[in-house]
Amino acid sequence: MGAQGQAPSAFARPAPSLFGMAELDPQKLLVVAAPIGSSSRSQLNIYEQVNGRRPCFAVAEGRPAVVSPLLSTFDFTGICGRYIDANGYSVRVGDTDLATVYRLSVVNQGADILLMALPTRPGAGPEMVVGRTLGNGTGFLKLELEPGWRLARRTFRGRSLGHVYLYRDSWPAESQTPALAPATRVPSGAVAPAAGHSTLPSPPPVAR
Repeated sequence: MGAQGQAPSAFARPAPSLFGMAELDPQKLLVVAAPIGSSSRSQLNIYEQVNGRRPCFAVAEGRPAVVSPLLSTFDFTGICGRYIDANGYSVRVGDTDLATVYRLSVVNQGADILLMALPTRPGAGPEMVVGRTLGNGTGFLKLELEPGWRLARRTFRGRSLGHVYLYRDSWPAESQTPALAPATRVPSGAVAPAAGHSTLPSPPPVAR
């Protein structure tokens, strides 16, 4: 395994990021495989409970765990955070922000639905499994993060930004980076919607 924040020697090593990061309370965030319209495909959504004025989401028991995105039913300004595309989340390993060379994709593998970190250019690094639903299903499903992965806030000069990292301290061992068969990958256009696109109604933006 490479040193903390560095890609394995077979891959290029991006320069350390200008952005910093701050830890987040995992109890206040939820990582979700959200359906794209009426299709069978899904995309990544991240919901945050900013304060306790009213619940932003509810999670049922079971595998996979079905999510009710309650924030879609009220004006969640100042109550909830919602991150629905690459403007709101990205991958980070150690001190390296990988937003320009990795994309996060939700991939249906039949028995499970995976959240994958996929390189967007040769030599950027390995494919990485970030989370999984622990079973297949339809609708909004909770994604459980794989060991070593957690959520963090992007910062700049000590100021918190409205952007969340899927983060791990170091690159995973080669045995933890299984390649996906090409036929299982969802086209990038289906899982990385244009900025501002959402599977939910769009209340006013959250105050940051």
